[in-house]
Amino acid sequence: MSEPWIVKHLDLSQGPQDIPASDRGHLLVFWWRDLPLGTKALSPAELPFRRGHVAALAAEMIADQALARAGAPMRAGIDGAPISPIRPTDAPGELLPLLDRVAGRPAPAADLLSVVICTRDRPAMLAACLDSLTAQRCPPGQVVVVDNAPSASAREVAAGRNGVTYVHEPRPGLSIARNAGVAAASGEIVAFTDDDVELPDNWTGEIVRAFEDPSVDAVTGLVLPARLDTAAQRAFELDLGGFTQRYVPLRFDARFLEATRAMGPQVWRIGAGANMAFRRAVFAALGGFDERLGAGASGCSEDSEYWYRILAAGGVCLYEPRAYVRHHHRRTWPELRAQYRAYMRGHVSALVVQADRYGPSGDATRIFKQLPIYFAKTALGAVQTLSGWRLALLAHEVTGWAQGLGYLCRPGWRRRERRAAAPEPLAREIRHA
Repeated sequence: MSEPWIVKHLDLSQGPQDIPASDRGHLLVFWWRDLPLGTKALSPAELPFRRGHVAALAAEMIADQALARAGAPMRAGIDGAPISPIRPTDAPGELLPLLDRVAGRPAPAADLLSVVICTRDRPAMLAACLDSLTAQRCPPGQVVVVDNAPSASAREVAAGRNGVTYVHEPRPGLSIARNAGVAAASGEIVAFTDDDVELPDNWTGEIVRAFEDPSVDAVTGLVLPARLDTAAQRAFELDLGGFTQRYVPLRFDARFLEATRAMGPQVWRIGAGANMAFRRAVFAALGGFDERLGAGASGCSEDSEYWYRILAAGGVCLYEPRAYVRHHHRRTWPELRAQYRAYMRGHVSALVVQADRYGPSGDATRIFKQLPIYFAKTALGAVQTLSGWRLALLAHEVTGWAQGLGYLCRPGWRRRERRAAAPEPLAREIRHA
């Protein structure tokens, strides 16, 4: 078994430093104070990594970040990258004062924020997540713990914690649990995270700051790995891309939806459900999460389907990497394979839901053309590189795709919560709620 990798955080405002030789791989996470700049994975063979190499790598990251922060967030292109490529400068030192100003802005109070944590039989992880909320610089106005276990195993963990509202929702399903959290939330902004997430002490403040733009209806953020101890965790983060690996703010709006409609709207690129927030008024306008989707139901994608709804109603989703979290990835290969099987099953089921709700689009193209092409290309690449683990994982993705096709043949399931047309445009006034 290979040695666990080290996740090392480097604050470049303190200057570059040498990374010494080691028999353990390193994931370097670069920061400018509280601003995440980027990452660099280094195997033991690539160490030591000298200060000069760190400085050269940092120069481009600093330039990208400073230029991205100089104005309004850039619009996202069809691949989820900035629609106007950032042009690095050869003189990043000229941009450092801007980075200092951005990083030094005080965060607003989080009194109007409700944080919802849905949990099921993971009391130790829940306790750690709640502890990280207690340590926030800007305490949230409310924390809602939704216990989705029939045994109510989270009740004891939540008991006695100030500001925590405990809700027992024994009906299985993440969407059901999230809707119960929305019903119990009292804040004007409702944020969601998972029990396997650690929250840095500035998370609540950065979530609220992202909503200072009155046009923003939903926010997602960066998800970094908490640990890279196992081969499965490293494969997910380093080879498969993890959850989100973008370090500049991006604006997703109706133009993004239209640009990707023919290929199946790429709404999963907006972020991750482990780190997302909404104006509460959006739920009043668009309803709750689709309870056919998500863990405990069809598999996943209840989050991306909701972002689709927001964009279809003329709303805006903002990806803001300053609002970052640290996630504990699946540790074992069986857990990762089950995760990817559920991801693909949920993805296909969400495409079915979107096609039923909004009419013909590229969703069918995604199911029957793009995904099979992806499977073929992935298989070829795995064979060429002798990546047996990737072929095994692909087999579970194909199984999930086949299971997802089954929802096409379930008329009763498809009729539930179907809408004849897209919802009315989001009222402007909800953005000032």
